[in-house]
Amino acid sequence: MTSTPGHAAVDRSPVDQSKVRKAALAGLVGTTLELYDFVIYGTASALIFSKLFFPNVSPAAGLLASFSTFAVGFLFRPVGGVFFSHFGDRLGRKWVLVTTLFLMGGSTLAIGILPTFDQVGLFAPILLVLCRALQGFGAGAEQSGGATLLTESAAPGTRGRLASLIMVGAAAGTALGALVWIAAQAMAPHDMMSWGWRLIFISSILVTIAAMIMRRKLEESPVFEEIKQERDEPPAPLREVVRHGKANVFRVIMMNLGVSTQSYAIQVFMASYLITVVKTDPKYIPIVLFIGSLCGGVAAVAFGTLSDRIGRRRVTSLITGVLVLFPAPAFLLLTTGNPVAILLVIVIGFMLACQGVVGVHMSYFPEVFGSRYRYAGVTLGREFSAIIGGGIAPMICAGLLAAFNNSWIPVAIYMGVTMLASFIATRMTPETLNRDLADPEDATFRGTASAAGAAPAVPGRA
Repeated sequence: MTSTPGHAAVDRSPVDQSKVRKAALAGLVGTTLELYDFVIYGTASALIFSKLFFPNVSPAAGLLASFSTFAVGFLFRPVGGVFFSHFGDRLGRKWVLVTTLFLMGGSTLAIGILPTFDQVGLFAPILLVLCRALQGFGAGAEQSGGATLLTESAAPGTRGRLASLIMVGAAAGTALGALVWIAAQAMAPHDMMSWGWRLIFISSILVTIAAMIMRRKLEESPVFEEIKQERDEPPAPLREVVRHGKANVFRVIMMNLGVSTQSYAIQVFMASYLITVVKTDPKYIPIVLFIGSLCGGVAAVAFGTLSDRIGRRRVTSLITGVLVLFPAPAFLLLTTGNPVAILLVIVIGFMLACQGVVGVHMSYFPEVFGSRYRYAGVTLGREFSAIIGGGIAPMICAGLLAAFNNSWIPVAIYMGVTMLASFIATRMTPETLNRDLADPEDATFRGTASAAGAAPAVPGRA
């Protein structure tokens, strides 16, 4: 594979499929842990945390406070992303992927042993915020690292399909979290509020151990090893991305803004909306999340594979275009209270916003950036968009609902407008299919025709 800027990949050597499988598994299990932590925390925020940590306020204020602690984790994701991406581009992707596991798993375990407001007063929410901040710090480089490692390890023509497996991990984590809550809600209410919720968070240690075992023999990507050998001086990825990659970082931020907003609105806010406004049985929520996550995992691989054939930009544009129009009919169906209608909305939301389009992003974003600062560029773009998008989305949605007397219309407008921004940003981003990942320069529209039009090289395709 030459390193001519903007040109399609030309293979240097056959791809070692055993290494690709290890990389795929490494990305999958890490995202499983991240989404497991996210689902159990997000569901707890919607169902019980307002009573355990903010009991002396109104139910609406308690829900807002609970979602605010959820948002704190997203505020710290860019901080962790900046820190870990610097070392990921200097020392390697593997080092980061191992370290972030410890931070995420340890923080979730700590939440499970926290004292509540009734036990220590204001120290309880303070400690909860601290644990959530550490969760976010560790998660800040997790998906970006897995996406970068797997995209760099896969052969041209297979990157979309293989990188999308990271979102299969997301589906698995969501499904596991939903299953745990389904089991927990079978408990007596008193047992759930006193000790049952703790078991849910402590159980994350099992996922952490399994992930560490699978990442134990992980190897660096061949692209990283090659550029490491060619270096004349230590890399400065953050300085480089600020100097040369600002435009594409901004593109990634905007491409991910609406996707992140709708994803977290669907997975977190809609649960509280269904319970508090539609009066849906709380026990039904984890069931629809479980089914939605399974469908979302299948959709991620399907869209990732499709993007290997017709291009990342085309598939992403198609999905985000549909999602601009999705919120209004979604809320119309939700307000019926019909279980089948609710399930349909959640399944479509997962298949398109939560995991489908993100499955394409897993290869699209790493391909946008050059090899000098790929990890840093992907991480900065994704995590800063997570703050202004997904992290505060449940809180903004809850605030809009309270301000407009439980009307879903402002919420739907908010979700649609942010997705429109992502659609426009996608149309302003070049196609990256099959480009040379050893190229130090970012993707450009000048190289789109040669990269997208080249026949994919797939030696050793699995």
